[in-house]
Amino acid sequence: MNMNNQDIEEKIFKRIPKEILILSLVLSVGAFIIFDLLSSVLLLFGGVTAVLSFIWLKSSITKLLAQGKKKAVKSAALLYGVRLVLIIAIIFIIIFFFQNKVLAFAAGFSTIIVVLLIEGAAAALKIMKWKS
Repeated sequence: MNMNNQDIEEKIFKRIPKEILILSLVLSVGAFIIFDLLSSVLLLFGGVTAVLSFIWLKSSITKLLAQGKKKAVKSAALLYGVRLVLIIAIIFIIIFFFQNKVLAFAAGFSTIIVVLLIEGAAAALKIMKWKS
């Protein structure tokens, strides 16, 4: 069965949010065991925020690529400006209310990096396997 690259990419893009949530959930259980409930909840909230950010980014890029170049640049600047402001606002709220627990949120939000690294390594292994 021969799948084209677009099908493979779509499978990966659908899998990434699930993997982020699973990793965040596993880490939040560990944070609950090692630290406390608030750290656990903030870690999970960071993971959920990362998932929402990823989904928003994916859908906005898809929509922007369908537009003309001039309109896409203006829309992208506005959209990513709003996205950045929202992420900064969430982080400031966490800092304001939970000063000692910022790292728990940051760990959850950073799970996207771990998941993308794993997906990238898996894709690279498949390509190397396919070429040999």
